[in-house]
Amino acid sequence: TEDEVMLLEREIKEFWTQLKGIHGTEQISQTLTLRDSCKESIKALSEKWSKKLKEGDLMIDKVREYNNEILQQNQRMSENQERLTEIKSNLNHEEEQKKNLTDSIQQLKEELMKKKEIISSKNKATEERVERLCKSKVLFEERLGLEIRRIHNEQLQFIFRHIDHKDPDKPYVFTLSINEQGDYEVTSCTPPLDCIAEFQLKVRETNNFSAFVANIRKAFTALSYK
Repeated sequence: TEDEVMLLEREIKEFWTQLKGIHGTEQISQTLTLRDSCKESIKALSEKWSKKLKEGDLMIDKVREYNNEILQQNQRMSENQERLTEIKSNLNHEEEQKKNLTDSIQQLKEELMKKKEIISSKNKATEERVERLCKSKVLFEERLGLEIRRIHNEQLQFIFRHIDHKDPDKPYVFTLSINEQGDYEVTSCTPPLDCIAEFQLKVRETNNFSAFVANIRKAFTALSYK
């Protein structure tokens, strides 16, 4: 080290001082030569170790720099790992949401198909009832003096005449529809009849439509005599 070099130089100087007092000129000259040689060797050794010390410092700096890079890389790897974990978690969550959405869509499709089947069945039943009513039109007109008209919202209007003997052309009218449950429903009656709700309930129970129309005509006839 530098301290050791300085210590060695001091010892050489002390040795030289002592030597001059003991030996003659020739020996001193030889000693000087030896001293110079030692100085050169010491100088070369000092430069060599100084260079190695600098190289060591540079190496230490590089090692520190390398360690800092490793720490930064480890930090980035840790951040990337956290980000990757977050992305995987989001993907899993989105996949679960996608599955739930797919299941919900499938369930809605199945419910829609069932509703379509129910509506189709009700529409078919309604069409069949309307068709039966239309087929009965001629019979009702001939026997009961009845006119049947199809009006808005798929309703049927029943118009009775020849009820009031004083005014044979006076109309007695009720309007009939089929509700969402597929049942007969009287939506209007002119003149009004107190028994219309009873007749409506009975035709829903028996499904005897001819008797239903006949009973209403009888009620209109009874009303005309009051």
